[in-house]
Amino acid sequence: QMQLVETGGGSVKAGGSLRLSCAASGRAVSIYNMGWFRQAPGKEREFVGSISKSGGSTYYKDSVKGRFTISKDNAKNMVYLQMNSLKPEDTAVYSCAAGFINGKYDYWGQGTQVTVSS
Repeated sequence: QMQLVETGGGSVKAGGSLRLSCAASGRAVSIYNMGWFRQAPGKEREFVGSISKSGGSTYYKDSVKGRFTISKDNAKNMVYLQMNSLKPEDTAVYSCAAGFINGKYDYWGQGTQVTVSS
């Protein structure tokens, strides 16, 4: 089993930045593809971005490209989501997830709230 715990959420004004962290335990992030997802009130959960097992490849939702950056620190068993130039439409609960197979995630964190005010 793998446990994932997100931290770093909060409230910021538009244009601000936040860095979310995802702490993994039980399994190594180095053997998983790691993803970030978000769910806004009244909306379905959506993919934000992911990083490959090796950390060599990243993928992003179009609306966050150039603003969000995913990284991982295998030695610390951590994954990060750096969010810059935040917009009110980025407001959501952000969760990290881990999976072996591309596009399929087996473990999920509880999420952390991000609120961006205009």
